Amino acid sequence: MLRLGLPIVLGGFLLDQATKWLVLNHVMNPPQVIPVTDFFNLVLGFNTGVSFGLFGEAPAWILMAFTLAIVAGLLGWIKRTDNRLTAAALGLIVGGALGNLLDRLRQGAVTDFLDFYIGSYHWPAFNLADVAIVCGAGLLLIESVLARDDTKARSA
Repeated sequence: MLRLGLPIVLGGFLLDQATKWLVLNHVMNPPQVIPVTDFFNLVLGFNTGVSFGLFGEAPAWILMAFTLAIVAGLLGWIKRTDNRLTAAALGLIVGGALGNLLDRLRQGAVTDFLDFYIGSYHWPAFNLADVAIVCGAGLLLIESVLARDDTKARSA
């Protein structure tokens, strides 16, 4: 399944990096808040931690090493799987993880720019790498439910 997973890794990574480049070099120069709708802004933020800023005080090299270990494990999983949905899901997760890893390597923090909100409550800003990771995790959950339903149907 590497023939399916690796192009998805590359696509997710490149889309993430292209949008971050566009935001940093053209949209947010200078940094600003750009209202798009009544529930969405473009903003510029840098997250030194992981999800929701957790472990923001951890040295960047520890987060990068942890990310590389996870990526290696997920690539091994892609190689071993015979399920296309699993390979695609893992490809999205790896592509997103590598996109955020490159940010950490280049600037010591992850570039975030998508700001969704309701009233005065703002979800923490995120980027397309985060979207790829969440979509990949969601697909893995769907695949696990489908596999469970398939197993139940065979045993019935």
